[in-house]
Amino acid sequence: MPPTRLVADIEKQLEHFRLALRLEVGTEVLVLFGPSGAGKTTVLNAIAGLVTPDAGEITLDGRPFFRRHRPGPAVNLPARKRRIGYVFQQYALFPHLTALENVAYPLRRRRDGRQQAMLLLRKMGIAHLAHRYPREMSGGQQQRVAIARALAAEPQVLLLDEPFSALDATLRERLQRELRDLQRELGLVVLYVTHSLEDAFAVGHRLAVIRQGRVEQVGPVEAVFRRPTNRQVAEIMGIRNLFHARVVAGGATGLVLDWDGLRLEAPPQPAGMGEVVTAYIRPEDIKVLYPDRPLRPILRPNQVVGRIVQRQPNSSFQTLRVALANGHQVEVRFPTYAYAPLSLRPGEEVHLSLRKDGLVILHPPSSR
Repeated sequence: MPPTRLVADIEKQLEHFRLALRLEVGTEVLVLFGPSGAGKTTVLNAIAGLVTPDAGEITLDGRPFFRRHRPGPAVNLPARKRRIGYVFQQYALFPHLTALENVAYPLRRRRDGRQQAMLLLRKMGIAHLAHRYPREMSGGQQQRVAIARALAAEPQVLLLDEPFSALDATLRERLQRELRDLQRELGLVVLYVTHSLEDAFAVGHRLAVIRQGRVEQVGPVEAVFRRPTNRQVAEIMGIRNLFHARVVAGGATGLVLDWDGLRLEAPPQPAGMGEVVTAYIRPEDIKVLYPDRPLRPILRPNQVVGRIVQRQPNSSFQTLRVALANGHQVEVRFPTYAYAPLSLRPGEEVHLSLRKDGLVILHPPSSR
C-alpha cells in the first residue's frame, strides 16, 4: 500500500539564516516555491539523506528516516535505504553510461535490473534511446532518463529540484503533464522545487512558500496566489499593485481606505479604524473606463484619473503603467482586443475603476 504522509520537521543552521520548518505531504505534488537561497534544495537534500539536519524528525507514515533532539531514539537512515527518488536540476546522468545503463544502475543488484530499466524507458517514451549516451540526447530526453532512473528503485517519495527550468516552453509543458500523470498513476508523494509560478500552477496540488528557511504560507496553489497571508508572500508570488493604506471608515458594506489621499472602497474585511494595512489589487481588476459610455454598477466605486506612463503590448494582453494623482503608479492588464476604440498612448489621460471586490487586505496588517 502506498505511503500517505511524509512529515519533515527539521532545523539547520545555514550561512545566512536558520532553517526551521515543518511540512506534511500526502500522495500529491507539493511545490516548494520561493526565491533562490531560501532553503528549498536543502529541504530536499535533508529528506533524501544527503544533508543532516541539526535537529528534527523526518518520517514516512510514522517510520523515521531521521530523528535528532526529539523524543525517541536517534535515527539517521542512509540515503540508499530511504527509497527516495531524486531528479536533480542538471540531470546528473553518468556520462559514460547509456540511457539503459543509467536507469539500470539503481537496479544493478537485481537479476532483472536491465529488463526493469527497459520497461521504465518505455513508460517514459524513450525506449528507442536505450543505447545512446547523454551527450547524444537532447535536454528533454536526458530529463526523461533522469526521471526513469529516479523511479527505478520503486521510490515511495519523489523529489524534483527545478527539473524543467532549462527546457523550452513546449517541452516543459509536456513533461509537466507527464509528471502529474505519473504521480497519479503511482500514488507518489512528490516534492517539487521551483521559483517559476508557471511551473507551480502546472504541476502542483498545493504550494508552500519558503522564505529564509521558514514556511510563510501553504495551501492550494490558486488559493495562495489569490489570497497571500502577508506582504512577503505577495512579493514572492510576484503580485503587483501592493500598497499601504489607512482604514478611515468601516461597516457592513465594507471599508474605506485612505491611500495617500486617494479614497478607496474595499469589501468587508477584519481591520480596525485607523489601522495601516497592506493591500493589493490585481492588474486584471483595474478596468479602463470609456468616457462616453454609462458605467455598470460594479465599476462605479473607486474611479480615478491617471496618466499613462508606459504601454507594453504582446500577443495575448496589454499592460499599462498609470501614474495616479497621489504620486503612486498602478499596473493595468487587459486582453489585446479590449478597448480598441481608445488609443491609450503614453502621456494620455485615462479613467480607471479599481474594482471594489478586487481590493484585498493582507493579514496580519503591517505598519509603515
